[in-house]
Amino acid sequence: MKNSVIKSTLRLLRPKGLSLLRVDPERAFAHAHALKSRAWALSNGSIWIILPIVLFFLFSYASTQDKQDESRDAEFYNNQGVLYRDKGQYDQAISDFNKALEINPRYAYAYNNRGMAYRDKGQYDQAISDFNKALEINPRYAYAYNNRGMAYRDKGQYDQAISDFNKALEINPRYAYAYNNRGMAYRDKGQYDQAISDYNKALEINPRYAYAYNNRGIAYGDKGQYDQAISDYNKALEINPRFAYAYYNRGNAYYYKGQYDQAISDYNKALEVNPRYAEAYNNRGNAYYYKGQYDQAISDYNKALEINPRYAYAYNHRGMVCGDKGQYDQAISDFNKALEVNPRYAEAYNNRGRAYYLKGEYGKSWEDIKKAQDLGYKIPPKFLDDLRKASGKQN
Repeated sequence: MKNSVIKSTLRLLRPKGLSLLRVDPERAFAHAHALKSRAWALSNGSIWIILPIVLFFLFSYASTQDKQDESRDAEFYNNQGVLYRDKGQYDQAISDFNKALEINPRYAYAYNNRGMAYRDKGQYDQAISDFNKALEINPRYAYAYNNRGMAYRDKGQYDQAISDFNKALEINPRYAYAYNNRGMAYRDKGQYDQAISDYNKALEINPRYAYAYNNRGIAYGDKGQYDQAISDYNKALEINPRFAYAYYNRGNAYYYKGQYDQAISDYNKALEVNPRYAEAYNNRGNAYYYKGQYDQAISDYNKALEINPRYAYAYNHRGMVCGDKGQYDQAISDFNKALEVNPRYAEAYNNRGRAYYLKGEYGKSWEDIKKAQDLGYKIPPKFLDDLRKASGKQN
């Protein structure tokens, strides 16, 4: 039950939008016309010398203006795509980045930004492909290395992610986001001290970096240093009092310390900021469960599942509460749903096996307990002895 989901987030840095300037075509024509008139005013002997030069100038000027207009059109579509991405309209954003790249196939920013939109959609391979193209055009593009590293991290390729964050930091040693992101990858690998070291570096560069405080707090929590974690969440919330993740994570730290009322208070605050925060409902339900308030716990699991019907933890936890209430069939139904979502959820097999045991269905209990063991779940020896005695089996 106490395995809770902790989420940390990242705010990606994008190139700032450029203000667009347009050349007045009438003014350009007037300038050319003035030159042409001046040429005709010269003596006839000079015309055949000057005229080719003037014509060459006119064509060169027009060509330059066309290229400038194309460049500015590409910037327009790129900047418009950034605005659509900020609004969560990722398909529209991608459409605009496509238009920018049709106009300027060497536009590294547009490849980077399109890659970010693909990552937002969970299309990580497509995102990585775009970051690759951006880096082919500009091998010193630190943002693209950082963003490609995030896509690799999303795919669980942590070493590749760390390699990209390293490259970003070689180019820009003051890149706080890259330190933060590399710290997240180290934490994913269970290297908590290395993660904390990177969060420290990010905070040296930017002492107002709330995400780095939040993430360092998570790493301290992973190490069981809950007071230090709470201190970091406090700092994150001083910087950003509307930081739902920090309230949620601080609630988790209080939860692990057994301070359930304080945990519930923080989950409440997280839900005030984000009423669609399924994990906060789930974990608040856990806190109510440990306080013996089963109906309140079930209510919170229900809310979590309304938001995310594929939330295996919430099904499992609701099943546990139903089991404690003696509602074994309802409990088994919830464990079934958890296992439909995640067929390798060892704890759900264990819990369903115990529910079958309490119903006297020892054969089904043995099957589930064996599956839980095969997935690495440690079954208490006493329960195994009780199951053997009740079923008459020795193995």
